Amino acid sequence: MTTQQIPASGRSALIEVARASISHGLSHHEPLKVDPADYDGVLAQAGASFVTLKIEGQLRGCIGRMTSDRPLVCSVAHNAYAAAFEDPRFGPLIEAEFARINVHISVLTKPKAMTFDGEDDLLRQLRPGVDGLVLESGRCRGTFLPAVWQTLPEPRQFLNQLKVKAGLHPDAWPDDAKVMRYTCESIQEK
Repeated sequence: MTTQQIPASGRSALIEVARASISHGLSHHEPLKVDPADYDGVLAQAGASFVTLKIEGQLRGCIGRMTSDRPLVCSVAHNAYAAAFEDPRFGPLIEAEFARINVHISVLTKPKAMTFDGEDDLLRQLRPGVDGLVLESGRCRGTFLPAVWQTLPEPRQFLNQLKVKAGLHPDAWPDDAKVMRYTCESIQEK
């Protein structure tokens, strides 16, 4: 999937599904079951997504997967529920918070391996504001969505914080580092 493939009606449908899954979770303690046959085009095709929840601009939950073999609309329903109730950084969302959350959905392209000759070469190839990155070294792994560039706009800072997230030292470059790049289509609740 490439970016900018989801029509306005599909974007609205994904926001509605995310909210409905969270609402369903408040009363039934499970994600909304969605029938992909009820949706057309990209929404019914396999697609990876992250769902980010914020309250008054502050992170309240973010869950997703880099790849998915389930239809995009099902991925969004599952990840919205998980962001609200299963993000280990937060307690489960409560009813009083539901009306205050802002939903943001990131629909990811398939990650592609980058070829680079060391950290400086990698830094020169990065596209701030565009690239999401997956960094792997040994058993360490971490990812930053393209939206993270808003808070870490400088490439070295972005990469150093990604190393920390992956469990690596920010000032060292591992010899076995593998990096994949992806982009995403951003769907923000209005």
